[in-house]
Formats: sequence, C-alpha cells, structure tokens
Amino acid sequence: MPDAAPKKPSRIQKRNRHLILDAALDVFSAHGYRGATLDQIAEAAGLSKPNILYYFGGKEDIHVTLLNQLMETWLDPLIEMNGEGDPMTELLGYVQRKLDMSRELPRESRLFAGEILQGAPRMNPHLVADLKPLFDEKCAVIQGWMDAGKLASIDPRHLLFSIWSTTQHYADFEAQIVVLLSGEAPYDTASDMLDRMFRNLLRPEPA
Repeated sequence: MPDAAPKKPSRIQKRNRHLILDAALDVFSAHGYRGATLDQIAEAAGLSKPNILYYFGGKEDIHVTLLNQLMETWLDPLIEMNGEGDPMTELLGYVQRKLDMSRELPRESRLFAGEILQGAPRMNPHLVADLKPLFDEKCAVIQGWMDAGKLASIDPRHLLFSIWSTTQHYADFEAQIVVLLSGEAPYDTASDMLDRMFRNLLRPEPA
C-alpha cells in the first residue's frame, strides 16, 4: 500500500507559524541570537511556549528558518544586475535596490548583521554555496566593464563591500540615524547622496 501523502498544514497552523516567525524576527533583530529567548518569542507572538515548541524544535530551529528565508531575498538585488546592461545604470540600480531593502526590511537586515557579527555559525553554508559564487560572478562582470573602459578602474570586491556598508547602515544603525537626523526620513536624501557618490566614483576618466 503506498504511503499516504503528507497532510497539508491547516489555515490555523499556517497562521501560527507566520505569527511565530514574525515575532521571532522582532526579537532576534532587537536582541540578537544569544539575547533572544523562547519566552520572549512566545510573548511577542501571543502564544504559549509549548505552542511554539509544537511548531519548531527550539530557538535555533526558528532562527535557521528565518535565515533560510532571508537568504533567498538577500541575493535578489545582486542577481538582478544585468551584465548586458549599461554598467553605470546597472550599478546605480543595484545601490538603489539595496537601499530600498534597508527601508523595507530593516529587521531582516539586522538579523543578517547579527548573524555575521557572531561569525555566521548558522549561515556560513549559505555564504559558501550561494553568496560566494554569485559574488565572484558579478565581480567578474564589473571587472569586464572596467577593463572595457566603461567604468573607473577600482577593485570590484571592495566596491560591493562599500555598497553594502553604505546602504545597510540605514537599517542596522537606524536608532542612531533617527537621533542624528532629528526624526527626518533619511531615505530620499540618502538615495540622492549615494547616487552622486557612486556615480562620481565610477565615472571613467576621459581618454
């Protein structure tokens, strides 16, 4: 007799998993992995701790689930960089997509930063298997643009690091930015400044 098909989760089960993951994202992004507890996640989700453990094996299981979901989203802006497009347009578009991600997904950005600051104990396999090949591929594309004289000649690796640091800063250091800008919304002015900064950096010198 063939094995029965796995039972699909009910609407309530899907809702509860979503509640748990959303609450855990709040807790992990605020307290980091080490500072977060299942009790905090349960309280934020409005569920009991035994209910949390019905859906997940523990704090690490929840954290890994969030990281796995995040990695799929995290790579998308770099994947979208088109090697057949105009180099300046493609790179400045990438800067804007990364800035938009900080605006729209600040908790996810802080979750990622917290994991990296701990040495990436749970995300390292993704960095090796997913990010590194994509990073190498796009660096080769950028280097090709530079070799063709379409962009100023700089190290593509450090260019990408600079894009990451300047865009993700607005999510990871949001509390400081709010104080320093006296509550002013930063993203419109940040977009203009980053566009000008990277455009000037990347503009090739006249022949």
